[in-house]
Amino acid sequence: MNRQYYELIVIGGGSGGLAVAEKAAQLGRSVAMIEGNKIGGTCVNNGCVPKKVMWYAANLAHAVDDASSFGIPAQRGATDWQRLVEGRENYIDNINRYWLNHVDDSTIVRVQGHARFTGASSVEVNGRHYSAPHIVIATGGQPIVPDLPGANLGITSDGFFELSRQPGKVAIVGGGYIGVELAGMLRAFDSRVTLIAREDRILEHFDDMVSDVLASEMRKQGIVIETGFEVAELQRLDGGTVVVGTDGNTLEGFDTVIWAVGRRANTASLNLEAAGLLAGRDGDIAVDAYENTAVPGIYAIGDVTGKTALTPVAIAAGRQLAARLFNGEIGTRVDYNNIPSVVFSHPAVGTVGLSEAEARAHHGENAVTVYETSFQPMRYALSEHGVTTAMKIVCVGDNESVVGVHLVGDNVDEMLQGFAVAVKMGATKADFDNTIAIHPTSAEELVTMKVARPAADDQLDIPGEWRKAS
Repeated sequence: MNRQYYELIVIGGGSGGLAVAEKAAQLGRSVAMIEGNKIGGTCVNNGCVPKKVMWYAANLAHAVDDASSFGIPAQRGATDWQRLVEGRENYIDNINRYWLNHVDDSTIVRVQGHARFTGASSVEVNGRHYSAPHIVIATGGQPIVPDLPGANLGITSDGFFELSRQPGKVAIVGGGYIGVELAGMLRAFDSRVTLIAREDRILEHFDDMVSDVLASEMRKQGIVIETGFEVAELQRLDGGTVVVGTDGNTLEGFDTVIWAVGRRANTASLNLEAAGLLAGRDGDIAVDAYENTAVPGIYAIGDVTGKTALTPVAIAAGRQLAARLFNGEIGTRVDYNNIPSVVFSHPAVGTVGLSEAEARAHHGENAVTVYETSFQPMRYALSEHGVTTAMKIVCVGDNESVVGVHLVGDNVDEMLQGFAVAVKMGATKADFDNTIAIHPTSAEELVTMKVARPAADDQLDIPGEWRKAS
Protein backbone atom coordinates (compact mmCIF):
# COMPACT_ATOMS: atom_id res chain seq x y z
CA MET A 1 0.00 0.00 0.00
CA ASN A 2 1.38 3.40 -1.04
CA ARG A 3 1.73 5.59 2.08
CA GLN A 4 3.20 9.04 2.52
CA TYR A 5 4.76 10.12 5.82
CA TYR A 6 4.85 13.58 7.36
CA GLU A 7 5.67 15.04 10.73
CA LEU A 8 2.27 16.77 10.84
CA ILE A 9 -1.04 16.22 9.11
CA VAL A 10 -3.66 18.95 9.35
CA ILE A 11 -7.25 18.07 8.44
CA GLY A 12 -8.94 21.30 7.41
CA GLY A 13 -7.75 24.36 5.51
CA GLY A 14 -9.65 27.02 7.42
CA SER A 15 -8.24 29.67 9.73
CA GLY A 16 -7.06 27.25 12.42
CA GLY A 17 -5.73 24.65 10.02
CA LEU A 18 -3.80 27.20 7.99
CA ALA A 19 -2.33 28.69 11.16
CA VAL A 20 -0.97 25.44 12.56
CA ALA A 21 0.26 24.21 9.19
CA GLU A 22 2.01 27.48 8.38
CA LYS A 23 3.71 27.72 11.78
CA ALA A 24 4.90 24.11 11.68
CA ALA A 25 6.27 24.58 8.16
CA GLN A 26 8.09 27.74 9.26
CA LEU A 27 9.71 25.65 11.97
CA GLY A 28 11.05 23.31 9.30
CA ARG A 29 8.63 20.43 9.73
CA SER A 30 7.10 18.36 6.92
CA VAL A 31 3.39 19.17 6.76
CA ALA A 32 0.42 17.92 4.77
CA MET A 33 -2.83 19.91 4.85
CA ILE A 34 -6.01 18.19 3.71
CA GLU A 35 -9.06 20.20 2.62
CA GLY A 36 -12.18 18.92 0.90
CA ASN A 37 -13.71 22.27 0.02
CA LYS A 38 -12.44 25.81 -0.59
CA ILE A 39 -9.37 26.94 1.27
CA GLY A 40 -10.04 29.52 3.97
CA GLY A 41 -12.88 27.61 5.62
CA THR A 42 -16.07 29.14 6.96
CA CYS A 43 -14.56 32.52 7.80
CA VAL A 44 -13.42 33.32 4.27
CA ASN A 45 -16.13 31.61 2.25
CA ASN A 46 -19.44 31.82 4.12
CA GLY A 47 -18.75 33.51 7.43
CA CYS A 48 -16.76 36.50 8.66
CA VAL A 49 -15.59 37.90 5.33
CA PRO A 50 -18.78 37.83 3.21
CA LYS A 51 -20.82 38.83 6.25
CA LYS A 52 -18.64 41.90 6.86
CA VAL A 53 -18.94 42.95 3.21
CA MET A 54 -22.73 42.78 3.49
CA TRP A 55 -22.59 44.61 6.85
CA TYR A 56 -20.64 47.47 5.29
CA ALA A 57 -23.17 47.65 2.46
CA ALA A 58 -25.97 47.85 5.02
CA ASN A 59 -24.15 50.65 6.87
CA LEU A 60 -23.86 52.59 3.62
CA ALA A 61 -27.60 52.18 3.09
CA HIS A 62 -28.21 53.70 6.53
CA ALA A 63 -25.80 56.52 5.73
CA VAL A 64 -27.68 57.39 2.54
CA ASP A 65 -30.90 57.55 4.54
CA ASP A 66 -29.31 60.13 6.85
CA ALA A 67 -27.35 62.11 4.26
CA SER A 68 -30.03 64.67 3.38
CA SER A 69 -30.33 65.68 7.05
CA PHE A 70 -26.73 66.90 6.83
CA GLY A 71 -27.33 68.79 3.61
CA ILE A 72 -25.91 66.06 1.39
CA PRO A 73 -28.30 65.32 -1.50
CA ALA A 74 -28.81 61.57 -1.65
CA GLN A 75 -31.75 59.27 -2.19
CA ARG A 76 -31.79 55.50 -1.99
CA GLY A 77 -33.26 53.26 -4.64
CA ALA A 78 -33.56 49.49 -4.70
CA THR A 79 -30.49 47.53 -3.71
CA ASP A 80 -28.63 46.09 -6.69
CA TRP A 81 -28.37 42.67 -5.09
CA GLN A 82 -26.63 41.01 -8.00
CA ARG A 83 -23.93 43.66 -8.15
CA LEU A 84 -23.39 43.41 -4.39
CA VAL A 85 -23.12 39.63 -4.53
CA GLU A 86 -20.81 39.72 -7.54
CA GLY A 87 -18.48 42.16 -5.83
CA ARG A 88 -18.53 40.14 -2.62
CA GLU A 89 -17.72 36.89 -4.43
CA ASN A 90 -14.88 38.51 -6.39
CA TYR A 91 -13.41 39.72 -3.13
CA ILE A 92 -13.60 36.22 -1.65
CA ASP A 93 -12.09 34.69 -4.78
CA ASN A 94 -9.08 36.99 -4.39
CA ILE A 95 -8.59 35.77 -0.83
CA ASN A 96 -8.92 32.14 -1.95
CA ARG A 97 -6.29 32.68 -4.63
CA TYR A 98 -3.97 34.36 -2.16
CA TRP A 99 -4.10 31.42 0.24
CA LEU A 100 -3.79 28.84 -2.53
CA ASN A 101 -0.70 30.58 -3.86
CA HIS A 102 0.70 31.11 -0.37
CA VAL A 103 0.35 27.44 0.55
CA ASP A 104 1.57 26.17 -2.81
CA ASP A 105 4.63 28.46 -2.61
CA SER A 106 5.45 27.12 0.85
CA THR A 107 6.70 23.70 1.88
CA ILE A 108 3.18 22.64 2.90
CA VAL A 109 1.82 19.77 0.81
CA ARG A 110 -1.81 20.57 -0.03
CA VAL A 111 -4.08 17.56 -0.49
CA GLN A 112 -7.53 18.18 -1.98
CA GLY A 113 -10.15 15.77 -0.69
CA HIS A 114 -11.95 14.50 2.39
CA ALA A 115 -9.89 12.68 5.03
CA ARG A 116 -10.96 9.57 6.94
CA PHE A 117 -9.01 8.11 9.82
CA THR A 118 -7.69 4.59 9.30
CA GLY A 119 -5.86 4.51 12.63
CA ALA A 120 -4.57 6.78 15.38
CA SER A 121 -1.76 8.09 13.18
CA SER A 122 -3.07 7.59 9.66
CA VAL A 123 -5.74 8.88 7.29
CA GLU A 124 -6.98 8.04 3.82
CA VAL A 125 -7.88 10.59 1.12
CA ASN A 126 -9.15 9.53 -2.31
CA GLY A 127 -7.60 6.08 -1.92
CA ARG A 128 -4.18 7.36 -0.86
CA HIS A 129 -2.84 6.91 2.66
CA TYR A 130 -0.99 9.43 4.82
CA SER A 131 0.64 8.98 8.22
CA ALA A 132 2.10 11.29 10.85
CA PRO A 133 2.89 11.18 14.57
CA HIS A 134 0.86 14.37 14.96
CA ILE A 135 -2.58 14.91 13.41
CA VAL A 136 -4.64 18.07 13.95
CA ILE A 137 -8.38 18.09 13.36
CA ALA A 138 -9.47 21.57 12.26
CA THR A 139 -12.56 20.84 10.20
CA GLY A 140 -14.75 23.63 11.61
CA GLY A 141 -18.53 23.56 11.77
CA GLN A 142 -21.69 23.79 9.71
CA PRO A 143 -25.15 25.30 10.28
CA ILE A 144 -27.74 23.14 11.99
CA VAL A 145 -31.03 22.40 10.26
CA PRO A 146 -33.48 21.18 12.92
CA ASP A 147 -35.18 17.83 12.53
CA LEU A 148 -38.67 19.26 12.03
CA PRO A 149 -41.41 18.72 9.43
CA GLY A 150 -40.81 20.98 6.43
CA ALA A 151 -37.37 22.07 7.64
CA ASN A 152 -36.05 21.75 4.08
CA LEU A 153 -38.27 24.69 3.11
CA GLY A 154 -35.77 26.91 4.90
CA ILE A 155 -32.15 27.71 4.13
CA THR A 156 -29.16 28.19 6.44
CA SER A 157 -26.66 31.01 6.72
CA ASP A 158 -24.69 29.18 4.03
CA GLY A 159 -27.77 29.38 1.82
CA PHE A 160 -28.05 33.09 2.54
CA PHE A 161 -24.72 33.62 0.80
CA GLU A 162 -26.03 31.67 -2.19
CA LEU A 163 -29.12 33.85 -2.71
CA SER A 164 -29.24 35.33 -6.20
CA ARG A 165 -32.19 37.56 -5.28
CA GLN A 166 -32.88 39.69 -2.26
CA PRO A 167 -35.65 38.24 -0.09
CA GLY A 168 -38.80 40.32 0.05
CA LYS A 169 -40.30 39.00 3.27
CA VAL A 170 -37.99 36.85 5.37
CA ALA A 171 -38.23 34.95 8.65
CA ILE A 172 -35.00 34.30 10.50
CA VAL A 173 -35.27 31.54 13.10
CA GLY A 174 -32.74 32.03 15.87
CA GLY A 175 -32.01 34.93 18.20
CA GLY A 176 -28.26 34.38 18.47
CA TYR A 177 -25.52 36.41 16.83
CA ILE A 178 -26.03 34.96 13.33
CA GLY A 179 -29.76 35.65 13.46
CA VAL A 180 -29.46 39.26 14.58
CA GLU A 181 -26.67 39.93 12.07
CA LEU A 182 -28.70 38.65 9.13
CA ALA A 183 -31.81 40.46 10.34
CA GLY A 184 -30.03 43.81 10.52
CA MET A 185 -28.45 43.45 7.10
CA LEU A 186 -31.62 42.44 5.32
CA ARG A 187 -33.68 45.16 6.96
CA ALA A 188 -31.14 47.78 5.91
CA PHE A 189 -31.64 46.58 2.32
CA ASP A 190 -35.41 47.11 2.85
CA SER A 191 -36.48 43.49 3.19
CA ARG A 192 -39.37 42.89 5.58
CA VAL A 193 -37.82 40.92 8.43
CA THR A 194 -39.20 38.84 11.28
CA LEU A 195 -36.71 37.48 13.80
CA ILE A 196 -37.96 34.43 15.72
CA ALA A 197 -36.31 33.41 18.99
CA ARG A 198 -37.23 30.47 21.19
CA GLU A 199 -35.76 32.28 24.19
CA ASP A 200 -37.31 35.20 26.05
CA ARG A 201 -34.73 37.63 24.66
CA ILE A 202 -32.31 37.85 21.76
CA LEU A 203 -28.60 37.29 22.44
CA GLU A 204 -29.55 35.49 25.65
CA HIS A 205 -25.91 34.67 26.46
CA PHE A 206 -24.92 38.34 26.44
CA ASP A 207 -25.35 40.97 29.13
CA ASP A 208 -28.99 41.97 29.62
CA MET A 209 -28.26 45.58 28.67
CA VAL A 210 -26.90 44.54 25.30
CA SER A 211 -29.93 42.37 24.55
CA ASP A 212 -32.44 45.00 25.62
CA VAL A 213 -30.88 47.93 23.77
CA LEU A 214 -30.27 45.97 20.58
CA ALA A 215 -33.83 44.60 20.54
CA SER A 216 -35.21 48.12 20.99
CA GLU A 217 -33.09 49.49 18.14
CA MET A 218 -33.99 46.62 15.83
CA ARG A 219 -37.69 47.20 16.44
CA LYS A 220 -37.21 50.92 15.69
CA GLN A 221 -35.81 49.86 12.32
CA GLY A 222 -38.99 47.90 11.58
CA ILE A 223 -37.78 44.40 12.42
CA VAL A 224 -40.48 42.25 14.00
CA ILE A 225 -39.06 40.27 16.92
CA GLU A 226 -41.00 37.25 18.13
CA THR A 227 -39.51 35.92 21.38
CA GLY A 228 -40.66 32.82 23.24
CA PHE A 229 -41.70 31.29 19.89
CA GLU A 230 -40.64 27.68 19.43
CA VAL A 231 -40.95 26.48 15.85
CA ALA A 232 -42.70 23.14 15.30
CA GLU A 233 -42.70 22.98 11.49
CA LEU A 234 -42.62 24.88 8.23
CA GLN A 235 -45.42 24.64 5.67
CA ARG A 236 -45.64 25.80 2.06
CA LEU A 237 -48.88 27.48 1.03
CA ASP A 238 -49.84 29.56 -1.99
CA GLY A 239 -49.17 32.74 -0.02
CA GLY A 240 -45.64 31.66 0.93
CA THR A 241 -43.95 29.70 3.69
CA VAL A 242 -45.71 29.44 7.04
CA VAL A 243 -43.83 29.12 10.33
CA VAL A 244 -45.89 27.07 12.79
CA GLY A 245 -45.20 27.30 16.52
CA THR A 246 -45.50 24.51 19.05
CA ASP A 247 -48.45 26.39 20.57
CA GLY A 248 -50.27 26.42 17.23
CA ASN A 249 -49.62 30.08 16.45
CA THR A 250 -48.45 30.83 12.93
CA LEU A 251 -46.40 33.44 11.12
CA GLU A 252 -47.21 33.54 7.42
CA GLY A 253 -46.37 34.84 3.99
CA PHE A 254 -42.57 34.46 3.87
CA ASP A 255 -40.73 33.98 0.61
CA THR A 256 -37.57 33.01 2.53
CA VAL A 257 -36.98 31.32 5.88
CA ILE A 258 -33.44 31.19 7.26
CA TRP A 259 -32.38 28.76 9.98
CA ALA A 260 -29.92 30.37 12.40
CA VAL A 261 -30.29 27.96 15.30
CA GLY A 262 -26.66 27.06 15.88
CA ARG A 263 -23.81 25.09 14.37
CA ARG A 264 -22.37 21.60 14.74
CA ALA A 265 -18.87 20.31 14.20
CA ASN A 266 -17.83 18.81 10.85
CA THR A 267 -16.76 15.40 12.13
CA ALA A 268 -19.37 12.95 10.84
CA SER A 269 -17.28 11.84 7.85
CA LEU A 270 -13.92 11.57 9.64
CA ASN A 271 -14.37 7.96 10.84
CA LEU A 272 -13.20 9.02 14.28
CA GLU A 273 -13.83 5.57 15.73
CA ALA A 274 -10.89 4.20 13.72
CA ALA A 275 -8.65 6.59 15.63
CA GLY A 276 -10.21 5.73 18.98
CA LEU A 277 -12.11 9.01 19.29
CA LEU A 278 -15.74 9.71 20.09
CA ALA A 279 -17.61 12.90 19.15
CA GLY A 280 -20.05 14.75 21.39
CA ARG A 281 -23.74 15.34 20.74
CA ASP A 282 -23.09 18.15 18.25
CA GLY A 283 -20.10 16.39 16.72
CA ASP A 284 -17.56 18.30 18.80
CA ILE A 285 -14.29 16.75 19.95
CA ALA A 286 -13.33 17.18 23.60
CA VAL A 287 -9.87 18.59 24.23
CA ASP A 288 -7.89 19.69 27.26
CA ALA A 289 -6.34 23.13 27.83
CA TYR A 290 -3.56 22.28 25.37
CA GLU A 291 -5.87 21.12 22.55
CA ASN A 292 -5.01 17.45 23.19
CA THR A 293 -7.77 14.93 22.48
CA ALA A 294 -8.17 11.66 24.39
CA VAL A 295 -5.83 9.98 21.88
CA PRO A 296 -2.11 10.89 22.13
CA GLY A 297 -0.84 12.52 18.95
CA ILE A 298 -4.29 13.73 17.84
CA TYR A 299 -5.31 17.33 18.51
CA ALA A 300 -8.32 19.49 17.70
CA ILE A 301 -8.56 23.25 17.32
CA GLY A 302 -11.18 25.82 16.39
CA ASP A 303 -14.93 25.42 16.09
CA VAL A 304 -14.69 21.62 16.05
CA THR A 305 -13.84 21.65 19.77
CA GLY A 306 -17.07 23.32 20.89
CA LYS A 307 -15.06 26.02 22.64
CA THR A 308 -15.11 29.71 21.73
CA ALA A 309 -16.04 29.71 18.03
CA LEU A 310 -14.07 32.73 16.81
CA THR A 311 -11.54 32.93 13.98
CA PRO A 312 -8.78 34.63 16.02
CA VAL A 313 -9.14 31.95 18.71
CA ALA A 314 -8.63 29.18 16.14
CA ILE A 315 -5.60 30.99 14.71
CA ALA A 316 -4.05 31.49 18.14
CA ALA A 317 -4.71 27.86 19.09
CA GLY A 318 -3.10 26.64 15.87
CA ARG A 319 0.04 28.75 16.19
CA GLN A 320 0.53 27.93 19.85
CA LEU A 321 -0.03 24.24 19.29
CA ALA A 322 2.66 24.20 16.60
CA ALA A 323 5.03 26.12 18.86
CA ARG A 324 4.44 23.62 21.66
CA LEU A 325 4.89 20.56 19.46
CA PHE A 326 7.80 21.67 17.32
CA ASN A 327 9.58 24.55 19.05
CA GLY A 328 9.88 23.29 22.61
CA GLU A 329 7.41 25.84 24.04
CA ILE A 330 5.93 23.26 26.39
CA GLY A 331 3.61 25.49 28.40
CA THR A 332 2.23 27.62 25.60
CA ARG A 333 -1.54 27.53 25.16
CA VAL A 334 -4.54 29.77 24.56
CA ASP A 335 -6.01 31.62 27.53
CA TYR A 336 -9.76 31.36 27.03
CA ASN A 337 -10.53 34.02 29.65
CA ASN A 338 -11.52 37.55 28.62
CA ILE A 339 -11.76 36.89 24.89
CA PRO A 340 -13.36 39.91 23.20
CA SER A 341 -16.06 39.38 20.61
CA VAL A 342 -18.22 41.49 18.33
CA VAL A 343 -21.66 40.92 16.87
CA PHE A 344 -22.04 42.74 13.56
CA SER A 345 -25.63 43.66 14.15
CA HIS A 346 -27.20 47.07 13.49
CA PRO A 347 -26.09 48.65 15.76
CA ALA A 348 -23.05 46.54 16.52
CA VAL A 349 -22.31 44.83 19.83
CA GLY A 350 -18.92 44.47 21.50
CA THR A 351 -18.22 42.57 24.70
CA VAL A 352 -15.33 41.29 26.79
CA GLY A 353 -15.28 39.62 30.18
CA LEU A 354 -18.09 38.81 32.57
CA SER A 355 -21.66 40.00 32.19
CA GLU A 356 -23.22 41.69 35.21
CA ALA A 357 -25.14 38.52 36.06
CA GLU A 358 -22.02 36.37 35.76
CA ALA A 359 -20.00 38.76 37.92
CA ARG A 360 -22.64 38.71 40.66
CA ALA A 361 -22.84 34.91 40.50
CA HIS A 362 -19.05 34.49 40.70
CA HIS A 363 -18.12 37.27 43.12
CA GLY A 364 -21.28 37.92 45.13
CA GLU A 365 -23.85 40.72 44.97
CA ASN A 366 -22.01 43.11 47.30
CA ALA A 367 -18.68 42.79 45.46
CA VAL A 368 -19.97 44.12 42.14
CA THR A 369 -20.19 47.75 41.05
CA VAL A 370 -21.74 48.66 37.71
CA TYR A 371 -21.33 51.82 35.64
CA GLU A 372 -23.66 52.50 32.71
CA THR A 373 -24.42 55.19 30.20
CA SER A 374 -26.74 55.58 27.22
CA PHE A 375 -26.78 58.32 24.60
CA GLN A 376 -27.10 59.22 20.93
CA PRO A 377 -23.69 60.03 19.44
CA MET A 378 -22.94 63.07 17.30
CA ARG A 379 -23.26 60.94 14.19
CA TYR A 380 -27.01 61.59 14.57
CA ALA A 381 -26.86 65.23 15.64
CA LEU A 382 -28.82 66.33 12.57
CA SER A 383 -30.61 63.08 11.81
CA GLU A 384 -34.12 61.92 12.56
CA HIS A 385 -32.90 58.32 12.74
CA GLY A 386 -30.95 58.48 15.99
CA VAL A 387 -29.43 55.18 17.13
CA THR A 388 -28.67 54.58 20.80
CA THR A 389 -25.20 53.79 22.06
CA ALA A 390 -25.12 52.09 25.47
CA MET A 391 -22.15 51.06 27.59
CA LYS A 392 -21.63 49.09 30.77
CA ILE A 393 -18.51 48.59 32.88
CA VAL A 394 -18.67 45.75 35.42
CA CYS A 395 -16.26 46.09 38.35
CA VAL A 396 -15.40 43.80 41.26
CA GLY A 397 -13.91 44.40 44.70
CA ASP A 398 -12.84 47.45 46.67
CA ASN A 399 -10.30 48.39 43.99
CA GLU A 400 -12.98 48.02 41.29
CA SER A 401 -11.13 45.69 38.97
CA VAL A 402 -12.80 45.85 35.56
CA VAL A 403 -14.05 42.35 34.79
CA GLY A 404 -16.49 43.18 32.00
CA VAL A 405 -17.08 45.80 29.29
CA HIS A 406 -20.28 45.62 27.24
CA LEU A 407 -21.08 47.96 24.37
CA VAL A 408 -23.82 48.41 21.80
CA GLY A 409 -23.82 51.17 19.19
CA ASP A 410 -21.97 52.60 16.22
CA ASN A 411 -18.23 51.89 16.04
CA VAL A 412 -18.12 49.73 19.17
CA ASP A 413 -16.64 46.97 17.01
CA GLU A 414 -13.52 49.08 16.56
CA MET A 415 -13.29 50.69 20.01
CA LEU A 416 -13.48 47.43 21.96
CA GLN A 417 -10.07 46.07 20.95
CA GLY A 418 -8.03 48.55 23.00
CA PHE A 419 -10.27 48.21 26.03
CA ALA A 420 -9.97 44.43 25.77
CA VAL A 421 -6.21 44.86 26.25
CA ALA A 422 -6.90 46.85 29.41
CA VAL A 423 -9.26 44.20 30.80
CA LYS A 424 -6.76 41.45 29.96
CA MET A 425 -4.05 43.36 31.84
CA GLY A 426 -6.22 43.68 34.95
CA ALA A 427 -7.11 47.38 34.72
CA THR A 428 -9.20 49.00 37.43
CA LYS A 429 -11.89 51.63 37.15
CA ALA A 430 -9.31 54.12 38.44
CA ASP A 431 -7.07 53.24 35.48
CA PHE A 432 -9.94 54.01 33.14
CA ASP A 433 -10.65 57.28 35.00
CA ASN A 434 -7.00 58.33 34.87
CA THR A 435 -6.94 58.05 31.08
CA ILE A 436 -7.50 61.37 29.29
CA ALA A 437 -10.57 61.22 27.06
CA ILE A 438 -10.52 61.79 23.30
CA HIS A 439 -13.26 64.35 22.67
CA PRO A 440 -15.77 64.31 21.10
CA THR A 441 -16.03 60.57 20.64
CA SER A 442 -18.30 57.84 21.88
CA ALA A 443 -15.32 55.90 23.25
CA GLU A 444 -14.54 58.67 25.75
CA GLU A 445 -17.59 57.64 27.75
CA LEU A 446 -15.69 54.55 28.89
CA VAL A 447 -13.12 56.72 30.67
CA THR A 448 -15.48 59.42 31.97
CA MET A 449 -18.25 57.48 33.73
CA LYS A 450 -18.17 58.68 37.34
CA VAL A 451 -21.40 57.65 39.03
CA ALA A 452 -22.11 54.00 39.77
CA ARG A 453 -25.63 52.76 39.28
CA PRO A 454 -27.44 52.32 42.61
CA ALA A 455 -28.22 48.70 43.29
CA ALA A 456 -32.00 49.24 43.15
CA ASP A 457 -32.00 51.75 40.30
CA ASP A 458 -32.44 50.52 36.76
CA GLN A 459 -32.03 53.97 35.20
CA LEU A 460 -28.94 54.58 33.11
CA ASP A 461 -26.57 57.39 33.91
CA ILE A 462 -26.72 59.90 31.03
CA PRO A 463 -23.92 62.45 31.50
CA GLY A 464 -22.58 64.98 29.03
CA GLU A 465 -23.83 68.08 27.25
CA TRP A 466 -22.50 67.71 23.71
CA ARG A 467 -24.95 65.05 22.53
CA LYS A 468 -28.67 64.34 22.58
CA ALA A 469 -29.65 62.05 25.45
CA SER A 470 -31.83 59.10 24.51
